[in-house]
Amino acid sequence: MMRYLVMLMFFGAGAAFAQETVRTGADVLAASNFDRLDGKTVGLVVNHTALVGDEHLINLVHAAPNVRVGAIFGPEHGLRGTAEDGEAVSDGKDLLTGAPVYSLYGATRKPTSTMLAGLDVLIFDIQDVGARFYTFISTMGLSMQAAAEAGIPFIVLDRPNPLSGAYVSGFVLESDQESFVGQYAIPIAHGLTVGELAMMIQGEGLMPGLESLALEVVSMEGWDRSMQWPDTGRPWVATSPNIPRFDNALVYPGTCFFEATSASEGRGTLTPFLQVGSIEVDGARIAEELNNRSLPGVRFEGVEFTPAPLSSMDTAPKLNGQTIRGLGITVTDRQNYQPVEVGIHILHAYYHASPDSDQFLTRPEWLARLSGTSRLLEMLSSITPEAIIASWEDDTARFTQRSEHYYLYD
Repeated sequence: MMRYLVMLMFFGAGAAFAQETVRTGADVLAASNFDRLDGKTVGLVVNHTALVGDEHLINLVHAAPNVRVGAIFGPEHGLRGTAEDGEAVSDGKDLLTGAPVYSLYGATRKPTSTMLAGLDVLIFDIQDVGARFYTFISTMGLSMQAAAEAGIPFIVLDRPNPLSGAYVSGFVLESDQESFVGQYAIPIAHGLTVGELAMMIQGEGLMPGLESLALEVVSMEGWDRSMQWPDTGRPWVATSPNIPRFDNALVYPGTCFFEATSASEGRGTLTPFLQVGSIEVDGARIAEELNNRSLPGVRFEGVEFTPAPLSSMDTAPKLNGQTIRGLGITVTDRQNYQPVEVGIHILHAYYHASPDSDQFLTRPEWLARLSGTSRLLEMLSSITPEAIIASWEDDTARFTQRSEHYYLYD
């Protein structure tokens, strides 16, 4: 059993981009002295990103008068955010509060009735990246479902969507592709905050069993839909080992497709998702081809890198120890950059440049899970990137018409 001392384990979050202009839901709740939690025993679904200034939410709730931390729940990558992608995380105990720490990324992904026993409310506070296949929003939905079954309220402390609230793109998940990396019928980039998404999940019936849930969202102050992360003035906290900076988060919704290939998505380097590469394909050639397309907000170049084990990020990267002549991605205009569209262009170019496309796309079932459709593989072989992108635009437009009803911010 692992033991945690929360007050010691959360360190500096890095330099801020500018003076903070956005207050998160956690900031707002803390400023109220946690009045709405008075007399309650609370469960916290959190990780290392649940910060109020330099202090962790667990510490602040524990210090609040007449509030008791009854249980703590951690998502993928664990409470510390250091476990590798897909690595099971064990349960433990928090030494500060004495509360049990339950992993929701191991044998159990949904809080059980035993875990929730004695709790008056369940609170969610985790920084997401705005991509459907990032599993924190799946953990949120399953926790909502568990709270509904237990008959306790569920409170979301809202945080910014780093990609903005205006960018919506990618296939809407098809029902036969539902999994932990795709729990809801939403696009890859959904353009919602976690609070707005929670409201939509309940309001649109995107997950069963939530009709009776008492859902509350503590809204942010100062955020609007045009803001990407740097516009918030808040320091970036690595949301997972391979998303150490906002730059990685910005490209991730597109280059994550390379997880389904024999090529490297940059894991095992200090710039994951900002570079990709294959042993068989010259990245400089791909860079020239893509630069000729004049895709908005991005420049490509040939790069050379060698994936290697990194204890803090990935201990067994693909193509470990092999020198790759890959493709580097530089975002030149983040407000016009379209990560999902760019990802399709890159994937399509590598697919057609590979000597054997079947050897390149080694995990077609994973590509279907990530993209949300089994049709993408056939599309890659038969139509242009522009046609692939056009194929989802009607669906994303319909999604936006529905999701607008749940907007909390202009």
